[in-house]
Formats: sequence, structure tokens, C-alpha cells
Amino acid sequence: MKKRIVITGLGLVTSIGIGKDDFWKALISGKSGISEIDSFDTSEHTTHFGGQVKNFKAEMFLDRRKIKAMARASHLAIAATKLAIEDANIGLKKRNTNKVAVMFGTTGGEIQEMEKMDIIWLKQGKEAVGLKSIVQYPVNNISANVAKELKLKGFNRMFTTACAAGNYALGYGLDLMRLGKTDIAVVGGSDAFSYLSFTGFNQVRAVAPLKCQPFDKNRKGMIPGEGSGVLILETLESAMERKANIYAEVLGYGLSCDAYHMTQPNVEGVSKCMQKALDDSGIKPEEVDYICAHGTGTRHNDKVECAAIKNVFGDRKIAVSSIKSMLGHCMGAASAIEMAACCLAIKEGILPPTISFETPDLECNIDCVPNKARKQKVKVVLNNGFAFGGNNCCVAIRKFN
Repeated sequence: MKKRIVITGLGLVTSIGIGKDDFWKALISGKSGISEIDSFDTSEHTTHFGGQVKNFKAEMFLDRRKIKAMARASHLAIAATKLAIEDANIGLKKRNTNKVAVMFGTTGGEIQEMEKMDIIWLKQGKEAVGLKSIVQYPVNNISANVAKELKLKGFNRMFTTACAAGNYALGYGLDLMRLGKTDIAVVGGSDAFSYLSFTGFNQVRAVAPLKCQPFDKNRKGMIPGEGSGVLILETLESAMERKANIYAEVLGYGLSCDAYHMTQPNVEGVSKCMQKALDDSGIKPEEVDYICAHGTGTRHNDKVECAAIKNVFGDRKIAVSSIKSMLGHCMGAASAIEMAACCLAIKEGILPPTISFETPDLECNIDCVPNKARKQKVKVVLNNGFAFGGNNCCVAIRKFN
């Protein structure tokens, strides 16, 4: 029999709230975290808004010396991890930290450090580029910095499968725990705002001017965001023994690669991913109560995701909402943050809304929980994450009984 793995801690650093409670309160009230970007100059772009985490103070989680030795994505990741560990009340000092794994997903890594190096190189020459930025830039620094700060000496890995990376990290953590290779898994994602990614999405005309409107007929694109989400995985036996608060049980996950297009998702690939998650979890489509959508707000993504949902679930009007309407697209952190939202939806019996929804679209004929949160008993949830390159990951969780 497969080991039963449960989620016992949640840590969030987002544009709508820092910490589980503030995040959830804002989420179910339909609060938007989209604001005018002030972390870099957007004057050369046609769009100026994003899901920027403006009230984050790294010194609340790290001393100043350590802050200077790391970049922002690591700051966000460490903060979210500490919040998740506190929420789980897991007492790591009493545990064998050689058996605590750390897995994170990201899209850009510490890309801000690369931007700093580029500017210095262009203005002053390559000899002026300092060692500080060079050693901070590598993507593996995020999970390594988390492990170093918390003295966690088990498996350590980064996933760079872009917008699905948080789900990939969770799936890998699930596998390690079922194989008995780790006792606890710290899994999540972290991405910080960067000028480069903002420019890139603007160049491909994927960014909406003011707001993200997933599944709306007049949707104009995604809104870039930043943040970090972390979940604590442990065995059911461990959680029961210490009488932990259990948010949900992780049932399984599905992976697929569209092998189709670098930026456009494919209906067949997305359908396979969701079906694989169901198969791995041993659940039937009719058992699923809610889908936390990838839901970027771009014309093609939303249309493809809705078609794939219809392929798997038929004409059943299952609730499907996108919290990117509030947070923006948090890149490699997106599916980890969304998984935390799924856990809270199960725990509280409330579905988060898709805000800014105005006009129904026949190509997105789903129940998107428009504009207002909905009270509903939730037992089984799918969390979708689809990324550039066609890298897809869907995770299934269930209310613990």
C-alpha cells in the first residue's frame, strides 16, 4: 500500500497577504493585489501593473547580514518556509534534519541579480561585475538558502519547469516520502519580480493593461506577479502521532509534456495531465468537487484549459476558479500558492472566486465562481499548473477523514 502523505503547514508571501490567515481572508473577500509597479521603471512599456508584494520586510525573517548575502526570491522563500513550519508546529529541532527534504520551483530564479550584473557590465565593463551578484544568481541558491537558514540537510532540489514548477516540487516530495527516503518535505515555489520577465511578457503581448480576467470573453491577458508558497508534507502516522492540524491528504499527481509549442498549451497534453492525476490518485472524475485552474487570463490558455476540462469531465459543470485574477501570475510560485488555496478551500468549505469576471465566453463555458466566494463542501480538488514548453503538472488532494 502507498504511504499516506498529508499537508500540515502552509506559508504564504503574496501581494494580497503575508501568512495563511491574511492571505485567506483577502482571497475569499475577492481582494485584488494588482497595483502599479514601483520596483522598476515601466515607462518604456505599454502596461504598468503587477502583483507586487509591497509590504514584505525581509528583516522580519532574516538578520541584515544574511539579507545582503541573498537575493529577493530567497528572501521570499525563507519567509514562506518559516511561516509554514510555524503553522505546522512541527518542532524541527527535535527531528533528524538529515531526513528533511527541501524542494522548490521557480521560473526566473534570482534573475534580478543577473539584471544587476548586466547593467554594471554595460555601463562599467565586465571587470566591474562583483562576486556578490555572481554567487547569488544560480537558481539552486533558492532551495540551498532555505536549507542553510533552517539547517535542513536532506534531499535538496530546484525545479525550473516555469509556471508548473511548484506542483513539480510537490509531486517529487510526495514520491520521496512514499519511498521512505525522507520524513518531512518542505515543498513550494518562489519567484521575485524582474524587469526581464516583465519585458518578455510585454513583448509577446501577453500582458493585460489593468486587470486579469480569466475566462471572460473580453480578457486581455495575464498580469505578472511575485511571491512564494510553501507546504509541509509529512506521513499520516507522524501527523497523527503529534496530533497535527491536517489540511488535506495528497492523493497523487500527473505529468505531461505537450511537445507542441513553446508558449501555447495543447488540449491533448493538458487533458492527459489531468487524467493522469486522476489515475495516479485512484479517483473518478465525478468525485472531484473543485478545480483550481491555471487560468492565466490569456485568450489561448483559458480556451485550451476549458476544452481539456470538458474532455476529462464531460458536460458536468464543476466549479473552476482562477486566483490569478487576484494575485497575478506568480510564475514558479503560482501552483504552490494555489495549492495552499486548495487546502484552505477544503478546510473551510469555501471556494475562492474568479474576480473581474464580466462577460461569459462560449469557449469557456465553465462555472468559474464569478466574483464572489462560495460556500460549498469540498472533498476532492485538482490543482492545475501548465508551463511554457508544454510542461504540465496536476496534483490531486482530498479532505482527510
